[in-house]
Amino acid sequence: MTGSAAPPTFRLAYVPGTTPGKWVRTWDERRPDLPLALVAVSAAEASDVLRDGRADAGIVRLPVDRTYFSAIPLYTETSVVVVPKDHLVTAAEEVVVADLADDVVFHPLDDVLDWTELPGQPAIERPATTEDAIELVAAGVGVLVVPQSLARLHHRKDLTFRPVVDAPQSSVALSWPEEATTDLVDDFIGIVRGRTVNSTRGRTKPESEAKDKRRDDGGAARRKPPPGKKPAGGRTRGGSGTPARRGRPRRKS
Repeated sequence: MTGSAAPPTFRLAYVPGTTPGKWVRTWDERRPDLPLALVAVSAAEASDVLRDGRADAGIVRLPVDRTYFSAIPLYTETSVVVVPKDHLVTAAEEVVVADLADDVVFHPLDDVLDWTELPGQPAIERPATTEDAIELVAAGVGVLVVPQSLARLHHRKDLTFRPVVDAPQSSVALSWPEEATTDLVDDFIGIVRGRTVNSTRGRTKPESEAKDKRRDDGGAARRKPPPGKKPAGGRTRGGSGTPARRGRPRRKS
């Protein structure tokens, strides 16, 4: 005797720094019959996970291949420089890239910022991950520019960060394979976009609802004559609904 098949789930991939929790809670409230499973992925592997069908949709970092994926931009993050608490840049509320010219600025292999020109002094080696780079910053070897969510994700008590106003920024989006836009994906899109539970987004209503609607509208249509057509029973006086009386024409004297 074989075991029963696993119950269906909606699988949502998410990359480091993103926080899908509020959307997951809304999904759980609206679809208690269908669990939502979170799939943690790196920014680099998110596209492969969606292509392979290991997740139905994902909270990812742009850009994505728009010839294959659909994407709904959600927000753009501020970029910050992560430094030791005694670093000179902490004297300012925000900095520019030029303020980092004399610092070793790490560029980890999983960097999500699209630099046209790397800031500061290059490191001897590129750290494998952002987490590794954070460890080097804590050791006083250099600094790191990342989206603010990643600075918070890898927060340490001995480090702080400041906004870098002219650094590249990272945008976050909901993405999924365009050819795999299922009803479940559409349901999650509605949650992300803030649609209410009663919104159908153009979906066909059940036939019973359609019949009720036709019945309600039909009664109103019968009571109200079409524009330009006289109501049954002849003319009325003053809109009272009483038929106008016809009298004999007066004779001329």
